[in-house]
Order: sequence, then structure tokens, then C-alpha cells
Amino acid sequence: MAAFRLPPLPTIKEIIKLFKLRAQKQLSQNFLLDLRLTDKVVRQAGKLKDAHVCEVGPGPGGITRSILSADVAQLLLVEKDTRFIPGLQMLSEAVPGKVHIVHGDILTYKMERAFPKHLQKKWEDDPPNVHIIGNLPFSVSTPLIIRWLENVSNRDGPFVYGRTQMTLTFQKEVAERLTATTGSKQRSRLSIMSQYLCTVQNRFTIPGRAFVPKPEVDVSVVHFTPLVQPKIQQPFKLVERVVKSVFQFRRKYCCRGVEILFPEAERLEKSEQMLMLADVDPTLRPAQLSILHFKNLCDAYRKMCDEDTNLFSYNYREELKQKKARKKRILGAV
Repeated sequence: MAAFRLPPLPTIKEIIKLFKLRAQKQLSQNFLLDLRLTDKVVRQAGKLKDAHVCEVGPGPGGITRSILSADVAQLLLVEKDTRFIPGLQMLSEAVPGKVHIVHGDILTYKMERAFPKHLQKKWEDDPPNVHIIGNLPFSVSTPLIIRWLENVSNRDGPFVYGRTQMTLTFQKEVAERLTATTGSKQRSRLSIMSQYLCTVQNRFTIPGRAFVPKPEVDVSVVHFTPLVQPKIQQPFKLVERVVKSVFQFRRKYCCRGVEILFPEAERLEKSEQMLMLADVDPTLRPAQLSILHFKNLCDAYRKMCDEDTNLFSYNYREELKQKKARKKRILGAV
């Protein structure tokens, strides 16, 4: 893969045997042992010579070896499972000064302090020489990418360095949702949230049989590059609320999802007003809405929130809960 060569080391299979490592089902762990495939995953990140890389959940270190073989300047490993630390330390000792191991949870780790400040670039510039790579456990992949997308929107966390690129694995079905186009069956909340902030590419699919233990699904490698200008210029939480509401009723007309942004007493009037402001056909289904449609919906909702300062704090489920409780009290009193 590159001119840099790691010194002789035990194979990944030997590491697994040596430290008695087993993938834990409750943590949705699956190991990728074929170094040709780990090399291919790492190649999707682009040129990594002299790059600063954070690998998420390295496990027994298959992808780790491929990253090191690409001759990176620094590799930060964030691993939650203590069982993998000794094997990773062995790798670290083979390349003195290159690897830093953090025993911790990536969901709480402060990546904005991980790399030297001189790597920071302006948002408008080319992406910095900082990368995130990871074979993510299925159980954390969606909450983690949502967290990082919010970081992209706020330009904080891993994105204090600029438009940091990410190369990550997801269940094939999740990858298809992340990259789904307007009108496609897989179009979802994830499609909008990722594509309004990033260029998202589904690079290739790894068959489940390549992993140990073999998952019931295939796995796809997805590459993210944050956009210089987000396609929706509104706060992340506002966009998330609008998109989530619209896709709440994915088989119905989009007007049904827009309605639940408003209290019952003014629901029909306000949802009609929002759709009119946004110039969106109320009979389109959620999957038929383009990012431009969502931009217009978010802009209209923001205008309405500015006019009614209590609107953004309205919670449809809370109102539903209170309504049911009142009904229960009335029936109990009869």
C-alpha cells in the first residue's frame, strides 16, 4: 500500500488468540481480519502520508495496521474495550512515537484537543490533513454520525481543524440511507441530515462473511467531506426537528409531519401557512422532498419561531401524553 513497512508482528489472528479476544455480541463487535480489505478501507480516505488520523474502535488492530502502513505522522486510537489495549500497545511499540492510545468512549471524547493546533485550516480552504477512520460497531454508528454532523454544523469537535474528512463503516442499509437520492425508497432523515452538511459517498460494500463473527448483514464504507457552505443555513437542532417531524409519517403526505410541529389548537392553520411560505406541495411524500424543499421548510419554520418565541419548545408527544392523561382522569371520575 505504501513504501512504509511495519516491522514483523504477530498476525491479527495470532493477536486474537494470544490475548483470548472474542467479539462481544452485546457491543455489536465484528472484526475485519483480511489485510487486503483493511488496506482497501484505508485507501478510501485518500493520501494519508504525514496525516494525523483518529481511528475509532480499533479492536484487534486490523485497520490500525493499514493506517500505519500508509505512513501517517500520528495515529490516535480511541478504544472503549480494555481487552484490546494490550494488543494495541504491541502495535504502538513497533512504531515508537506514532501511536497514542486512549481508553475511552468516542461519544464523550474531546477530539478538539487531540491534534496540534498548527493543523487547523480555514473552513473555506481544502480539508486539513486530519482524518477520522473507523469500523464502527452497529449499535453506535447512527448516534455517532448524528453527533459528528452536529459538530460539522457548529464547526467544533473534530471540525475545529477545518473540514475534517471521515471514512466510516455502516450496515449496508444505513449506508444506503445516508446516500439515498430524492424519491428513492431508502430516502430518510439520515439522508437529509448528512447531505445538507457533507458530500457523502458510498465507496464499496464488504460482504458480511469477511468479518469475524459474521454479521447477518453486509457492511459499506462511506466517505464524508463537509461542505464549505451547508445547503440549509439554519441551526442544526432546528433542521433536525423539521426533518424528524416530516419523516415521522414517511408513508403519508408531508403535510402530516409538518402538522406535528404545531400545537393542536392551531395545527391546521399554522401547517398550511408553513407549507405556503416554503412553497412545498402538501401532497408530496417525505421521500419525494429534495434538500431545497427542506431548506425552504426550515427557513419558513425559523420565521414562524421568530414570530412566536414559544413555538420551538412545543413538544407533540408531550401534548399527546397530557391529552391521554386528561382523558384517563375524566373516565376515572365517571
